[in-house]
Amino acid sequence: MKYVIPGGTGQVGTMLERALRADGHQVVILTRTPTAPHHVAWDGRTLGRWAEQLDGADVVVNLAGRTVSCRYTPENLRQMMDSRVDSARVVGEAIAAAARPPRVWLQMSTATVYAHRYDAPNDEATGVIGGAEPGVPDYWEYSVRIARNWEAAQDEARTPDTRKVALRAAMVFSPDRGGVFDVLSRLVRFGLGGPVAGGRQYVSWIHERDFVRAVRFLVEREELSGPVNLAAPNPLPHRELMRELRRANGVPVGLPATRWMAELGALALRSDTELLLKSRRVVPGRLLDAGFAFDFPQCADAARELVARRRTLHRPGAPAPARAGAA
Repeated sequence: MKYVIPGGTGQVGTMLERALRADGHQVVILTRTPTAPHHVAWDGRTLGRWAEQLDGADVVVNLAGRTVSCRYTPENLRQMMDSRVDSARVVGEAIAAAARPPRVWLQMSTATVYAHRYDAPNDEATGVIGGAEPGVPDYWEYSVRIARNWEAAQDEARTPDTRKVALRAAMVFSPDRGGVFDVLSRLVRFGLGGPVAGGRQYVSWIHERDFVRAVRFLVEREELSGPVNLAAPNPLPHRELMRELRRANGVPVGLPATRWMAELGALALRSDTELLLKSRRVVPGRLLDAGFAFDFPQCADAARELVARRRTLHRPGAPAPARAGAA
C-alpha cells in the first residue's frame, strides 16, 4: 500500500516508516525540510503540489504538530495549537479534493485530552475529558483544548469516502535516541530516576511495536472510526514506572525530586512539568474490545526489551538520533 505521513520526520514517524517499509509498503513523508527522495515539501497550512500525493494513496497518518517538549509559554502554546489544527484542516481539504481519496485517515491526537485523575482509568466510552479539574494550573486546560480542537478539525472535514480515526496516543516508548524512553533511561543511569512529586500520578505509555501493530490493525478494521486510545492496558504510577526502568537498567536507587525541583529541572531542559505531573490514566478500551492483543501489556517486560535494544542502537557508530517532534 501507499502510506502518506505528514510530519513523519520525528521519533514516531521514523519508527512507523521503518516498520512500514519493512512490510513492503511505499511511504511518502510530508515535511517542511525535505532531506530524502521520498520527502515532499509542505508548509502544514496551505494546499500545494504535495496534495497530489494523497490522490490514490491508501492511508494517511497525520503526525504533524509542534513538539510538546518545550516551555509552555503563550507563544509556544499558540504554535502547538495552530500547527495541529492547521495541518489536520489542510489534510482534510486535500483528501476532499482527491479524485481517489485514501480509504483511511489516521490522525494523531493525544491521551492528554483526558482529565488529570487518580481514581479510575479513562477509556473512550467512560473517560472524563479534561479542562475543569480543580487545583491544576490554568494552562493545563489549554493543552486539553488543543487536543479537542485537533480532533474537531479532523471530524469536521468533509471526507465521506475516507474513514477517520483519531489516535489518542500515550507516550510511545522506543529505544531511539532523543525519544522519551531514552531520556528517562538517561536520568535513571545518572541516578535521578526516583519519583517526582511523590510519584502518585499515573503514566500511560505504549511500546513502539504495539503502536505500529495498532496502526496496522486500525487500517484493516473497517468498523473502527472515531477516537481510539493507543496505550498499553496497564498504566502505572510514576514511582512504579521509574522503579521498572531502574530494574531494567540495573540501577538500584534513584534520587526523588520534589515539585519545585522538577520545575527547576524542566526550566533547565526547556521543557514543562505538565509532562511529568499530570496524571494520565488511560486504557485502550476500543482496541481490546475489537480483539487487539498487546505484545507488551506490562511495563516491566517492555522496559527490559527496550533497554536491551537501546544498548545495541547506542553503541559507537549507531544511527543519528531521531528528532522528538516534527511538523
